[in-house]
Amino acid sequence: MRVRSIAAGLVVAALVAAGYVAGTSRGHDDVAAAAPKHGAASLWSTYQTVLRHARYVDLTHKITPSMPVWKGFGPSAFGPSVNPETGQPYAYARDGFEATHYDLSTDQFGTQLDPPAHWAPEYPSIDELPATYAVRPLVVISIVDQVRRDPAYALQVSDVRAWERAHGRVPAGSVVMVRSDWSKRWTDDPVKAKALAADPVFPGVSLDALKFLQLRRHILFHGHEPLDTDTTPTLEGEAWLMHHGYAQAEGVANLDQVPQTGCLVSIGYPELRGGLGGYARYIAICPPGSPHGARVSARDAPLPRSSAPLHWDSARGYRVR
Repeated sequence: MRVRSIAAGLVVAALVAAGYVAGTSRGHDDVAAAAPKHGAASLWSTYQTVLRHARYVDLTHKITPSMPVWKGFGPSAFGPSVNPETGQPYAYARDGFEATHYDLSTDQFGTQLDPPAHWAPEYPSIDELPATYAVRPLVVISIVDQVRRDPAYALQVSDVRAWERAHGRVPAGSVVMVRSDWSKRWTDDPVKAKALAADPVFPGVSLDALKFLQLRRHILFHGHEPLDTDTTPTLEGEAWLMHHGYAQAEGVANLDQVPQTGCLVSIGYPELRGGLGGYARYIAICPPGSPHGARVSARDAPLPRSSAPLHWDSARGYRVR
C-alpha cells in the first residue's frame, strides 16, 4: 500500500534524523548544523527531515454558540468583550483592539477531550492529564459501510481485528479514531443542531471493543464523531472508561481525510483547573503523499492579510468576514 510504504519511510527517516539509528547522516541546513555534537538525539532535525514535509489535517469542529450540544447543558452565547469602565464594547477604531466574551454552558462542548474525572472524581481532571498526550500514533478504523446499513451500528472487536489483518497490530499508546462520517451532519443551524443532539440514533463504540482496545492493545484513548460513546441507556462504554481511568475524544471531524494508518495526531487543549471536559484540537500529521491536508508554508508567518476584515454578526452571534 503506497501510504503505508511512505509512512514506513518517514518513520525510518525520523529515527535516522533524530540519531536513533546507527549511521546517522548529517544534514546541511541551519537546523541540522545546530544539532548537538555529542551524539544526543535532535528533534529539530526530525522536524526538518520529516514533519516539515507532512500534510496536516484538522480533525476539529469550529466552536459556535449554536452548534450541537446535549440538551441538559443549555445554550451558550458569544459577545464582544466590554470595557468595565465605560460599559462599551472594545472597538478597533477607538481602542486599537477587540476581544470576545464567551458564555459557555459547559466544558462538554464541540470537539473535546473527556478526562476520566468527568464521571469519576478520583481520577485526573483535564489539567491533570500528562504532557505526554501531546503527540501519538493515529489509527483510523472505519465503520462507514456498517453505519450505512445500520445508523446505530457500534464498533465491534471483529472490526478491530479486521483492521489489524489489513494494517498490522494496533500500536500500544496510540489514539484510535472511529470513523463513522456522523460528523458530516454537523451544523450551526440552531434548530437542526438541537434536533441532531437529541437524535437517539447514532453510531457508537461497543463496550467489548473499548475493553479490547484498552486492555489488550493498550491504546492511549479512542475517539468518535458523535457526542456520546454509545446508545445504551446507561452509556455503559463511557461509564466503564471513566471509572477505569481512561480518557476519550468526542465530536471529532474530517476522519474521511486521513489514511487509516501511518499518521500521527497532535493533541491540544486548555488546562482548565479542575476541568471535567476539554475544548480540544486534534491535528492529524500525515505522510506527504496523503491526498488531503495543509503543508508547512512560508505564508504561515506572517499570516496573509484578508481583504474582508472581521466584524460582529449579531444574527450568528460571532465574528465573520
